[in-house]
Amino acid sequence: MKPLWRLLLTFGLLAIGGEALAQIGDLHSAINKAGRERMLSQRMAKAYFQIGQQIEVERSKKLLDISIAQFDRQLVELKNYGSTPEIKATYMKLEKVWLAYKDVLLGAAPSPANGRKVLELSEQVLALAHEGTVQLEKLSTTTSGRLVNISGRQRMLSQRMAKFYQAMAWGIGDAASASELEKARKDFSAAHQELTSAPSNTPQIVDALQLVQQQRLFFENALNQKTGGDKRALIAVATTSERILEEMEIVVGLYEKRGG
Repeated sequence: MKPLWRLLLTFGLLAIGGEALAQIGDLHSAINKAGRERMLSQRMAKAYFQIGQQIEVERSKKLLDISIAQFDRQLVELKNYGSTPEIKATYMKLEKVWLAYKDVLLGAAPSPANGRKVLELSEQVLALAHEGTVQLEKLSTTTSGRLVNISGRQRMLSQRMAKFYQAMAWGIGDAASASELEKARKDFSAAHQELTSAPSNTPQIVDALQLVQQQRLFFENALNQKTGGDKRALIAVATTSERILEEMEIVVGLYEKRGG
């Protein structure tokens, strides 16, 4: 049985796209939501590619709809929060690229041709979302700001790995897709080591990171499967990427609440 604190955090954080997510109240909350925009940029592309390949279609459609709505809502919050002219300018640029991305995601039924556009635009949205997150982190005067950013980036990497896996399985991955997938795997591993060795970790954070590591083993196993004509490998990546995202949301929430 999960301890009460994990159940409460899961309920609060894992309405990923639900109304349980509150308005931005402080800098750590801003860093968390800015980082979540990075994750959503990759998660939407993953869901789109899964729909195109008839992988868990209804769940993937729901995931895509929820992610689009949440990205929209958080973008408004971050634009309103923008603490400096530079940060406001970043989110204004992000809004323009986001509108183009959303148009492709919703404009027509998934197709390989549009899938290539999704792949390209997901990279552009990610770059600007990351820029905004880094700008916000630089305003933080505590190590916790960095830990919120790093742990938040792990959420993105979980979805980025799955995105490239699904893109290559669909035959729309570009020349860089395989190398980007491997880079994301290495980045995730290095960041996990940094998080687990953070001196400020509480027992709850240590416990949560151990559960992330357990899910990571399942996820890595799924990513190692060759696709071929067998959809079981694609389903495994779809499901395990969501499980590791769920665990990482809890970790980020703990770092955000810790503050200082």
